[in-house]
Amino acid sequence: MKLIVFKKSIILAVCLIVAAGAIIGICCGVAATTASAATEKVIVIDAGHGGIDAGIHGVESGAKESDINLAIAKKLKGYFSGAGFKVVMTRTDNGGLYGLSTKGFKMRDMKKRKQIIEDCNADMVISIHQNSCPVPSRRGGTAFFDKDSECGKALADLIQSSLNDMEECVKQSAALAGDYYMLKCTKSPSVIVECGFMTNPEDDKLLNTDGYRDKLAYAIFKGAVNYFA
Repeated sequence: MKLIVFKKSIILAVCLIVAAGAIIGICCGVAATTASAATEKVIVIDAGHGGIDAGIHGVESGAKESDINLAIAKKLKGYFSGAGFKVVMTRTDNGGLYGLSTKGFKMRDMKKRKQIIEDCNADMVISIHQNSCPVPSRRGGTAFFDKDSECGKALADLIQSSLNDMEECVKQSAALAGDYYMLKCTKSPSVIVECGFMTNPEDDKLLNTDGYRDKLAYAIFKGAVNYFA
């Protein structure tokens, strides 16, 4: 029963967002767009790192970035799937995608992710990561887009706005351009979402709580759905 209510609430959220887009005329033809048409999209959710590549570690928790990425990615999948989108995860467990842990494993891992994205004809790619900085006071989420992608920038701006709206946000940030491999795997809109700074004690603590991970996933989902409106 709870699952049915959850799915209905998410589908309603999608309908409201799409309807809002039609009202304010975000783009041509939006008035004819329906929630069912929007949910035919294929969303690839990429949980960064994995296996022997743990990424960074929490400054106080010692938690692996790879584990936090996967936890948020799974929650994000739940929101998209609950709304009827087709979701493809690049990884679903703690393992990496590189095969043997020999020289060049990192590039093999990245190429496998690209292959998954290309094989499913992704309409959108969201890669989940965590940030670090030598200045421990830096905190908060940041969305990155490919510097040569207008659609990527549009998606990143919407997700960033949604992250900025979170009650835990202590500073309004802007989406940033980057030159990263994962942003160049498709011509469809792609973003890397650095959900927080694991070098910051407050972010580190939040990122290790289930409730905050859920809030992050919903904020990312909301921004992404706004893109389709």
